[in-house]
Order: sequence, then C-alpha cells, then structure tokens
Amino acid sequence: MIELKNGVFGLHGEGFSCLLRINKYGLLELLHFGEALSTEDGEAFLCRPGIGWGSSVLMDENDAGSCADAMPLAWSGSGRGDFRESPLEFGGISTDFRCSHSKIINGPVLMKSGIPQAKGDCDTLEMVFTEANAELRLYFTVFRDAIVRRAVLGNTGKENIVLKKFMSSMLDIHGDFEMSTFDGGWIAEMRKHTAPVSENRIVSESTTGASSNRHNPGFIISEPDAAEDSGRVYGFNLIYSGNHYASAQKSLQGFVRIMQGISPSEFSKELAPGEIFETPEAVMTFSDKGFSGTSEKMHRFVTENIIPEHWRNRPRPILYNDWEGCMFDFNEAKLLNLAKEAKKLGCELFVLDDGWFGKRDSDKAGLGDYSINKRKLPNGISGLAKKINAMGMEFGLWFEPESVNEDSDLYRAHPDWILRDEFPPLKGRNQFLLDLTKPEVRDYIVENVSAVLDSAKITYVKWDMNRHSTALGAKAHDYILGLYDILRRIFEPRPEILLESCSSGGNRFDLGMLCFGPQIWCSDDTDPIERLTIQGNLSYLYPQSAFGAHVSAAPHAQTLRNTPLCTRGNVSFFGCLGYELDLRHLPGIEKKQIAEQIAFYKNYREVFQFGKFRRLKNGWQVSDGKTTLAAVFRKLVHAAPGYETLRIKDLDKTAIYNMKTYEQKLRIGQFGSLVKHVAPVDLDPNGFVLRIADRHITLPDGKQEIRASGAAFSAGIMLLPLFRGTGYDQNQRTLTDFGSELYIIEEEGK
Repeated sequence: MIELKNGVFGLHGEGFSCLLRINKYGLLELLHFGEALSTEDGEAFLCRPGIGWGSSVLMDENDAGSCADAMPLAWSGSGRGDFRESPLEFGGISTDFRCSHSKIINGPVLMKSGIPQAKGDCDTLEMVFTEANAELRLYFTVFRDAIVRRAVLGNTGKENIVLKKFMSSMLDIHGDFEMSTFDGGWIAEMRKHTAPVSENRIVSESTTGASSNRHNPGFIISEPDAAEDSGRVYGFNLIYSGNHYASAQKSLQGFVRIMQGISPSEFSKELAPGEIFETPEAVMTFSDKGFSGTSEKMHRFVTENIIPEHWRNRPRPILYNDWEGCMFDFNEAKLLNLAKEAKKLGCELFVLDDGWFGKRDSDKAGLGDYSINKRKLPNGISGLAKKINAMGMEFGLWFEPESVNEDSDLYRAHPDWILRDEFPPLKGRNQFLLDLTKPEVRDYIVENVSAVLDSAKITYVKWDMNRHSTALGAKAHDYILGLYDILRRIFEPRPEILLESCSSGGNRFDLGMLCFGPQIWCSDDTDPIERLTIQGNLSYLYPQSAFGAHVSAAPHAQTLRNTPLCTRGNVSFFGCLGYELDLRHLPGIEKKQIAEQIAFYKNYREVFQFGKFRRLKNGWQVSDGKTTLAAVFRKLVHAAPGYETLRIKDLDKTAIYNMKTYEQKLRIGQFGSLVKHVAPVDLDPNGFVLRIADRHITLPDGKQEIRASGAAFSAGIMLLPLFRGTGYDQNQRTLTDFGSELYIIEEEGK
C-alpha cells in the first residue's frame, strides 16, 4: 500500500514501512525505513539541525539546516553540497534535480528496455525530478514482502548527455550497522563476509560481465546485535545479471548511505536529446525478526514475484545428468543404458549434457554449431528423446549458446561475430564470447536453439556460460540486454520448459536469470560439505526451490573428500534433487540407497522445495505447517563427544508431534580392521571377504522416535549419543566424519 498524508509518502508492506517526503528544497528525504509504522508518524523522524554543521555548503545561506550533506536522503545529486557518494554522475558535471511532481499508481510501471522486472500485486510511487537539461523519474514499487526501486533518466536538452554512473537505489538509514556480502570464485561460491560499516566505504562489485561467482549482487545490512531470530536486518538484491555495484558508508551524522546498481567501472552511455536510460530494479526489504525474518521475505518475494508464473510452486522433477558419468565419451547405447538405470532408481528426467553437437569431443571444438553429432547419436536428438520418453522419463538438453570455439563452422563463417576490442581477443576455456549486442548473432542463437527444442519433446534446458568477459567495456550492459532478448524470445513461447541457468556453476546466480527460469545450478562443487556453505549462504537471499543440488560420486572431484552417500543425499534434499555420477559402477547396496533416497524425496518433495526454510545451529529445516524436516550436519568427529540437542522452530507449542529418524544404514566396510574384533574368525580388513561383505551388508544407525509437544521440540529434545569409541550400538549415531541425520516431525492428527 502507498499513501500520502500530510506531505509524507507511506510505503507499507507486510511488517515494514518506508516513509518519504519532499522537503522544501525539492529533495527526497528518507524519514524511516524499517518497522511497520503509521504514515502519520513521519514527523517524529524529521532531522532538526539546530545551528547546523561546520564546513557546510548551504542551499540557502539563511538556513543552517539546508546542507544536503547532513540530510537523510533517498536520492542525491553531485556537486551541490552533498559530498557523500552520488548515485548519478554525468562525467564531471554537477546535477541539481528537484522534485516537480509525483503520483501513486495501482500496479507496476512497465520497463521499456527489456530488463526483466518483478511481477505481481503491487502499487507504485512515481516521483519526477527535473533540472535544466534532464528529467529523472524514480519508481518505488511496493510488494507484499519488498520494495523494488529503479530510476529512469531522460535527456530533455539539446545536447548529448554522457552518463558515467547511474544507480538503481540509494538510501540513508541512521544507526550502527554491519554489511554482509557473499563472495568467492569458481567451486568456492557464496563465502559470507561481514564487516562493520564505518566512514570508510565498503564496496561489493562485479566487473566480469556477469553477476559473477566473485560477488553475488545480494547483500545484507544488519545491526551488530542481530541474530538468526532477532534483531533488525535489511536485505538487498538486484534484478540484473551483469556487472553490478553495491556500497555502504557511514557519515559523521550517523547516516549509512547504501547504494546499488550497475557497476560504474567502464560504464558509459551517451544519451541524445529525447533518449532515456533505465536502471535495473533494486530490491530492498526489512525484518526486525533477525536474519531468518529477512530471508523469509526474500524467499517469498522470489517465489511470488520473480519466478516465471508457470513454475511458481510447481514441483521440480528429479533428474539424472550424464556429465560426470560420460563427459564427452558417449553414444546412444551408453546413454540409454544410463537412462534405464536412472529410471529404475526413480529419476524422472534424463539430461544429456555437453558433447551432442558438431565435432564436440572435447572443450576445444564445436561450440557455436548445432548440427547433431550423428557418430554419437545416429538417430539424432529426436530419436534419443523418443526412446527415453518411451521409458517413462522426460528428456532435457544442455546448451552453451553464448560462446564459440575457434574450431567451429560458425567461427570459420563469422569470425566477426565474436566479442572483441582493439586488442587480439583472449580465450577462456578454449572459447570466445559471441557479441550479443549484434542483432544477427541473437537471431542465429534464437533460431538454432529453438529449432533443436522444437525437434523433440524437450522439457528441460541447462543454459551454460563458462567464461568471464575481457572485452565488454562500455558494451557490458548492452550484452546483458541482448541475453535477455534471447531468453525472452526462446522461453516465453515455451513456458513449460524448465530452464536451469548455469554459468560454471553459480557464476550467474541472480534474480535477473530467475525471471526466465525457476532454478540455477549453485556450483560445480558437489561436495556436500562445501555445499553446506554454498547452499546455506544462498538461503539468506534465495529460496531452496531455486537451487540445483546433485548427488555425485565420492571422493569428490573438487576436494577429494570422501563423504557418506546419506550426507550427499541429505544436503541435496534441500533443493531441486538430481544425480550426477556413473550409475554403471555403483555397488548394489548404493543403488538401493539411492532408490530409497528418491522415494523419500518424492514423498516430501513439496516440503523440501517450497516449505519455509530455517537455518539451525548445526543444520537446516523446512516446514509446510504440519510436516517439518530437519537435518543435522557434522564435519569432523571428535573423541568422547557430549550429548546434542535438536531445537525445531515454528512449531505450535500446544500441539503434539511425532518425530522419527529417516532411516540410514552403515556400510560394514567403514569399520575397517575393527570388524575382526567382533567377527568369529580373523578377517583381513583389506581382504576379499570383507570387500564382498561391504557391498552387501549394512547395519542400522541411530533410529530414534519421540512423541512430545511443540514446546518440548522448541526447547530442544535430546538426540541419541554419538559414537564414543566403545563399540557399535544401533541406538547411537555411528556415522564418521561428514555424517548427518534427517528427522521427520509431523503434527499428530494431521
């Protein structure tokens, strides 16, 4: 809801309010952004400057309070007395925008540039600011769980304007805060870093041409005493997939200026008279219920206002991807055998990854070509898809349309189509990027990808992009607009296709990509212990239904860590489950375990994918109101461990709940030479008998059932003891390093 009362604009969502006013100098003041308040409370937040501040540059020499540098603003100019960071720069020219008029609009204001935007029930405040040669329009769109901001600049003069910096959002909030960013790199995404916001500016920025695995566009501003379930926490994100920028800096007066938008690095846009430029939408929300409160709002906003309508709350299929099982070495018979095995285990979707086109026997050739490799697939994609469909499985396909190999028919025909600057182009992963700013390049991709998709019953697409850009420069934004044009033209006419974005894993995990497809491949790192960090930190800003999460073989290719199959499953359950390993080499005991995992996941799929997600002390939980699924994860075990408790959140304290352990089995081989101490004969721990036993014999582990009130579970029920070096007991938890347990808590009578 948006309202105007006594000169104060009240923007109200569920549990938060933003109060704004235009002051007597035509500047946009931020009175409050935080807890839900009445619009009439706005006057209580007015800054009263008294005799003012020393060294001030005044807008009115007779008014000591007319220093823009000391005002809490929601937008500012440059060169007119506000010496804090400006959201708008014309390249050395001062800007002096003053508000001329505003209006409240029921619904959104649609963008003209092709940048995706949030959808759904909303109201919009449009504020128009003018100066001599330009017009600035600020849009505040209020959804249930967030406010979405953007800015539009129009050239109303007679000369060109060179735009050097243009942010989507700026606001000044008062208080002491910390900024948490999510940073990293390939197979090491989403490392959380927290620093106090001080007079020195904190900047999180991507200049790789993508939203990047180095710095996710989402970030958090929190008070120092904020905790998981208490305290004031602000969440921010950007509906954009390219270079981005976010900053926070505290002023002498105690205002923290927070800014977000397109990275100004190498950014330059020349606007001719009459032209406009639109920024992407910036998302901001608030909760006084800690990090979990802000995450809940962000999750709901993404689910209800970002994900394509066809896929909102629609269960995702359990897939098998052939990449780690085959890589480039496959033929139709091999794929069909893998599909049969995957079907037996319960998988619903078979995905053919890289290597199906051109001369694609390695990553050195073929990208850019769409001719089917008939040596591998004599019956083509359509023939393979029909055979897999006949097994009762859906069929999906991998693409990498934005890149081209030098050894390809496309490059030989159109070397001018690659992205280049005045220097010799540089390769990454043996490939160049195609110049998506060229209409003919976009048409080529749309026509060829569409032709493949229409040639068979393809229900899933993995859209990959495996390199950073070194030659985008000022074309970076236009490249992203070109990408959005391609995605829109391919997938809007085919809404039933599940698009999973992938860019070397989580290199483009952002709200812009989620506007076109409902999920993103989190990371090429499938080690579940690493995924605890990656998926856990993604959960601050994104719902688990957006996570592609696969069980892979151990030891893991990224870490050489050997993890239990049950832990690999338990971590992947908290996302969109898939399997990516060579099924031909699995012992029967592991195939049985995978089949049990899949059956369990199917039974609770909607809770895992769309339940309310909460971070626990040593794990995660999801709940749909009647069923809660909670996992406890460990890294290294220690000798003689103490007792552990499990605290479940959000239960009705007066209701009765039944808890049981999701059954897990121990392989006898994990005990090594200890087996000879309990066996009736002397066994060689590395011998044939024990190796055979390990493939067929399992022991039950940690089975526990509890009936108790919601209050008891909230207080923390006692778990079975961990292994203490005194022998095996089925009433203890015996899993070794990197073990985990999963608990099902269901309300009695429901």
